[in-house]
Amino acid sequence: MYQRFRKFGLCLFGASLIWTVQGQSHEHDHHHHHHHGHSHSHGNNHGPSADIPMQSKLVTGQGEFVFSWDQELTAAFPEGARATESQMHGGFNEDPETSIVYTGIPGYGLCAISPDLETWTRIGSDERLKDNIHGIVFFVHKGKKLLALAQNGKRVLITTIEGEIVSDILKPKGIEFDYPRANYFFSSSASNFGVTDVTYYDSTIYVAHGYSKGDFVLTIVENDGCWDWGKLAWGGKGDLPGQFMTAHGIYAHDDHIYVANRAAGQVVQFTPEGEFVEMFQEIPDGSLVCNVSYKDEHYFFNALSALGDQKSAPIYAHTGDKLVSTIIPGDLDIPVITNIHHVWPHHVMGDDGSKHLYLLVHAWNKGKYAVLKLEK
Repeated sequence: MYQRFRKFGLCLFGASLIWTVQGQSHEHDHHHHHHHGHSHSHGNNHGPSADIPMQSKLVTGQGEFVFSWDQELTAAFPEGARATESQMHGGFNEDPETSIVYTGIPGYGLCAISPDLETWTRIGSDERLKDNIHGIVFFVHKGKKLLALAQNGKRVLITTIEGEIVSDILKPKGIEFDYPRANYFFSSSASNFGVTDVTYYDSTIYVAHGYSKGDFVLTIVENDGCWDWGKLAWGGKGDLPGQFMTAHGIYAHDDHIYVANRAAGQVVQFTPEGEFVEMFQEIPDGSLVCNVSYKDEHYFFNALSALGDQKSAPIYAHTGDKLVSTIIPGDLDIPVITNIHHVWPHHVMGDDGSKHLYLLVHAWNKGKYAVLKLEK
């Protein structure tokens, strides 16, 4: 592993996109001990390298949101899950009280990532947790901490944060919703169950059902401890306001529901009742927007694939009104990452109480987990 990191580190030199660090003349080689703190070995300043007055570091982004690749935190990914890393779709969500991040890895299971991003712990033993997770949300309902998992083609699972399954919600029958278009779709024998993401707001789980001709937002509610389909649904395939062309990601924030309308390249804002409000502006044409998240007074979301001559799919930092940074992980020479499925902003707390912003990235199509670090 050390040799692999050393090779990646050396690739940082001579790249087209660089950050110049003044007053440094030594190189840092890093290696990671799984589930332990970071350790560093410092190269000696001998030979021609000692004559180099500046050191270069690959970065990407603009303004306040310029990021580098954190190779050590990336390497914290569990060794036992490497075989199925390429199939990761699960995205991330976190407990705002503890800063524990949750995600899922097909064939491996549901995982909790420590607040410092150094330690992964597998939670729960039910075999259903090893099915592909396409979207996840942490939420607190009636004082209990829970997770909802969207498992495309199979179910929506509700679990405790220990991985105990509370409810297993299967494909609707077509009689559940106060929305005839959704009922008509699900009552057809030709319908499928294409859940792509979940979020939670005001006692309701909102479900994006975008991998389907039945392109809807659906809802799930709790009754006597059991979760099942609610009456609210909206959308449908189309290009009119409130309709979808692959409702891929869904996110609750500031008393609204935001949907990443992937094929349309949109982030769409709705009321919790499903009324169309507006769409984000300044999203570059051709961006297949996969998800929405929020941190530090900015939304973070990614396109699925590169635009033009970009080296990878872009990640956007956006105020809701304007685009402020375009982050290209491919400019950081991260192996494998080309397409991106999900990005999640996360704060790591310093010993002095300071907060440092990181982006957790799920790539797609050959797959890769990576951690990006904000440069200050």
